Amino acid sequence: MDVKNLIPLLAMPLLLLTVEIGAVLLSLPVKASGIVAFEDPGSLENPVIFIGILLVFTAFLLILIKYDMKKVIAAVIGLSLFFTFVYIFAALIYAAMGVSDLANIMVLVLSVLATALLYKYPEWYVIDALGVLIGAGVASIFGVSLDVLPVVILLLLLAVYDAISVYKTKHMITLAEGVIDLKTPILFVIPKRRDYSFIKDGIGKLGDGGERAAFIIGMGDLIMPSILVVSANVFLKGWRLGGLINIPALGAILGSLAGLSVLLYFVMSGKPQAGLPPLNGGTILGFLAGWAVMTWV
Repeated sequence: MDVKNLIPLLAMPLLLLTVEIGAVLLSLPVKASGIVAFEDPGSLENPVIFIGILLVFTAFLLILIKYDMKKVIAAVIGLSLFFTFVYIFAALIYAAMGVSDLANIMVLVLSVLATALLYKYPEWYVIDALGVLIGAGVASIFGVSLDVLPVVILLLLLAVYDAISVYKTKHMITLAEGVIDLKTPILFVIPKRRDYSFIKDGIGKLGDGGERAAFIIGMGDLIMPSILVVSANVFLKGWRLGGLINIPALGAILGSLAGLSVLLYFVMSGKPQAGLPPLNGGTILGFLAGWAVMTWV
């Protein structure tokens, strides 16, 4: 492996770790503000509902891609990002100053500015910086909304779905190519050279066999493992490192990094890879190891 590929590959574990730590930190204001995705965190129906919404949204985007409705795709994703920012900024601002007209205005203004920045200037460092906020915010909201068992079930279902959608039906590759062609800011971009510009250069088509100017990894690949990290930290009691994070959550972080290492090994083949099987699998195994250690201590 040459340095050109090694340095950006090393950036991916740093991004994952940043999202996970950010999600743990954001879980505090999210809990304080009362923003949740599900009313009953222990319900086993929640993973099924999550998967159902994901399938409907994916099918909708694939239809839009098939009929080359680029403006509609951009609008749908833009609205999704805007409302995501609304929830994240609401959690932060409401936890800090309570619910008020001023707080609502601040949430709205910040959400509009963040969404506009992503679309008006989608350079790779803007996408990655705001992507960390999005990833950590979404993971914290779902992490405080789902108990550990529903999260484990969700990660297992998503790993199976991701493998089928990449290796069997291949519709996830079609979806990825569609959003990349539009330079849609719902992924992380890691450049291979200093003068790289996502706006000017893009990355090339997935699976075309050519040399790419940057590596990419979907936001979902970093969000899903982080949900278990947050859930384990919120719903399981026990000793906490620095009073902040417990052993099962630490185990989940270490497991996710191990899973990412496995994924990156296969990424070097140059072919599109399903990220969630190794990522989710490693996170679950790491969590179980941490949970076992906690019960023995």
